[in-house]
This record gives sequence, structure tokens and C-alpha cells, in this order.
Amino acid sequence: MEITPVDIANLIQTVALYALPVLFAITVHEAAHGYAARHFGDNTAWMLGRVTLNPVRHIDPVGTILMPLLLYFMTSGSFVFGYAKPVPVRFGNLRHPKRDMVWVALAGPGANLLQAFAWGMALYLLQGAGVVEPFFLKMCKGGVLVNVVMFAFNMFPLPPLDGGRILVGLLPHRQAEWVSRVEPWGFFIVMALVIMNVIGALWMQPVMALTYGFLNILLMPFAP
Repeated sequence: MEITPVDIANLIQTVALYALPVLFAITVHEAAHGYAARHFGDNTAWMLGRVTLNPVRHIDPVGTILMPLLLYFMTSGSFVFGYAKPVPVRFGNLRHPKRDMVWVALAGPGANLLQAFAWGMALYLLQGAGVVEPFFLKMCKGGVLVNVVMFAFNMFPLPPLDGGRILVGLLPHRQAEWVSRVEPWGFFIVMALVIMNVIGALWMQPVMALTYGFLNILLMPFAP
């Protein structure tokens, strides 16, 4: 693999546009999990200092920095994947573990959905104010995209993703136990499905389309 000056220039431009949206997206996502867990009775993340908007507390050197950079160069920017440090939650400490698990898991993707709305509103407000600087407009569009991707991906119904935890919380006890047994291998299963484009084609594309449609409805009052 040969890295050219053009690759470096494209990477710098991409990082400049997406760094702030990505940092906000992962930080608020993880902090929301910790805040929800504390609200429902588990102080683990709070005591470890993970209920914070300081991105350093949530960045994983491999998953947040190294892996996305390597994938960016290896795939010429066509595929990038990464992850943050998951917020520790002891579900047994929750006041109603099975029910409250759903709300704790939903808090992260919910935070991304709210951020997507906020970036979309910022885009419309900038356009309405006559701002034509492409950097800021592209950053707002990138903020919407990053958060819609995080929302859709994390809602995939397989543990340890948030959608899998939500599914476990909603299913009857016997079925929930069957699904929860997948969690030790869930990450590897998800990676395999991503590489085979199963998640992309059968889950991400339709869920993202629905999410964009929902956001467009919410953002109509702010459209210039």
C-alpha cells in the first residue's frame, strides 16, 4: 500500500470536517449511557468518571484512532469503522434490571438522533443567515451523517450493540436469555456481517433512509 500526497491531503480535509462531529457523537453517546444508568440506579460509570463530556475519557486509542485511519487508507476512504470505550454498566444494580436496561441502551442512540437534529438545524440556520462558507456547511452535513450512521448501526439488534440490549430487555425471559448468550461472540459476528455487507445492505441503508426521512419532517420548520 503506497500513501501519496493526495491521500494525505484528502485525509487532512476529512479529519478537519469530521473531527468535531465524531468527537461530539461518541462523547455524548457514551455519556448518555452513563447518565441513564445513574438515573436508574447504577453509579458505576459515574464513580469511574465516565459520565462526562470530556472526549478523552471515551476515546479508545485503537478503536477510535488507529483502526479508522488504517481502514481509511486500506480502502481509499470507502470504508471506515471505529468504536469508543464502552461505558461500564452493571445491569444488576438497576432498580428494574430488565426494564431499565432498555432505557440505558436506548440513551446512546437517542443522543445521536438528537445530535443529528441539532446539526441539521444548524445547517438550515446557517443557510438562512446567508452563510456560504462551504467548510461550515459541509461540517453540519457531516454531523448529521455521523450521528445517523451511529444511530442506525447501534440499533442493530445483536448484543453487545445497543439494539441487542434493547431486544434482550423487551423479549420474554427465556428468549432474552437465548439472545444474551450471543454477547461474548457478538462483536465478531457483527464484524463479519459488516465485512460481508449484510448489515450495510439489509440494515444500515433502510434504517438510515427512514431516519433521514424522520429528521426531514422535524426540520421542516427550520428550512430556509
